[in-house]
Amino acid sequence: MTTIAVTGHMDLTDTTVPLVRRGLREVLTPYSADTGLVGVSCIAQGADSLFAQAVLDIGGRLIALIPSRDYRQSQVKPDHAGVFDRLTDAATEVVVLEHETANRAAYEDANRILLQRADRLVAVWDGKPPSGKGGGTADTVAEARAAGLPIDVIWPSGAERRGRPPLRT
Repeated sequence: MTTIAVTGHMDLTDTTVPLVRRGLREVLTPYSADTGLVGVSCIAQGADSLFAQAVLDIGGRLIALIPSRDYRQSQVKPDHAGVFDRLTDAATEVVVLEHETANRAAYEDANRILLQRADRLVAVWDGKPPSGKGGGTADTVAEARAAGLPIDVIWPSGAERRGRPPLRT
C-alpha cells in the first residue's frame, strides 16, 4: 500500500487547472497498478480536489481530512460545494478534526496529520517561500522535507495563480 498526501494552491487559474490535472496523472499513474493506493486530501478548492479526483480516477482510495467541524459551512464556497460533497461522499474514510472552527491552528494540524499518514507528498506548488502565516503549501513542503518525506512537486510550465505574477526562473 502507498499513501500519498497532497498540498497545493487553491487559487489556480482556469488555464492552469488542465496543466495540473495532466501533471497529477503523470505522477500518480505509476501507482495505478498498486491496488493499495490511498490518497489523503483536505478536499479544498484547487490542488486538493484535483488530486482527490485523480486518485479516484485511477482506482485509488481517498481519505478526506477535514480541518474543523465548521469547515464545510464556513470555508467551502458555493462554487466548490458540489465538488467538495461529491469527493467527500466518494471517500472511503472521512476524518474531521476536533477543531470547532477553521483557523490557522486547524490547518496546521491538518497538514501535520497529512504528513504523518503519508509515504510521500504531492505538492502543487509554485516554489515561492512561505508567506509567514503558517499552514500554507510552502510550509507543508518545508515540514515534509524536514521529515525526510519524498516529495513530487507539480508546477507545469505556464501554470499561474489568480492575482499573482508568474514565477520567473
